[in-house]
Amino acid sequence: MKQFLLVFLGGGFGSILRYWISKNLNSYYSNFYLGTFLVNIIGCILIGLLIGLTLKYNYITENQTLLLATGFCGGFTTFSTFALESNMLLKETSILSTSLYMGLSVIIGIFAISLGLWISKTL
Repeated sequence: MKQFLLVFLGGGFGSILRYWISKNLNSYYSNFYLGTFLVNIIGCILIGLLIGLTLKYNYITENQTLLLATGFCGGFTTFSTFALESNMLLKETSILSTSLYMGLSVIIGIFAISLGLWISKTL
């Protein structure tokens, strides 16, 4: 039961922060959902860093991983919103804008996880 509570709390905080960032940034850019893009990239860096530190130093406990990686990062980042916004961009803007948003999100997201893992190795 404790593990469910940790995921719930972390996910709640991550979701609130994602909502706040997206609300404040998405409204300023009509052809690119900057808020969602940034939270997904930041979340990728964070999860890469957390997992990398866990693998390297083994000082992040299973419960901390559940709170921070599964809960917070899981609530903070969002694939479903990314997919919805990609669909909306496809209907409302050009294929180029949609492709740029989708391509950068995936490529930079994978790079961000690698960056987080690399940073954890240098600490």
